[in-house]
Amino acid sequence: MPKMKTNRGAAKRFKKLGGGKIKAHSAFTSHILTSKTTKRKRNLRKGKILTSGDAKRAQVLMPY
Repeated sequence: MPKMKTNRGAAKRFKKLGGGKIKAHSAFTSHILTSKTTKRKRNLRKGKILTSGDAKRAQVLMPY
């Protein structure tokens, strides 16, 4: 049976952590930043852990 391929788009957006969780960057950080508060922009800089439903979908795209 052939190897499964990793979805390269997903591989660039998500990272698997040691415990099996998946980390992603925050959205809403590219433009129209003047209407967002400083606190909100600062918190958007941090990476986020995907929720269980989203993590399952990302897991399918990245089998390795």
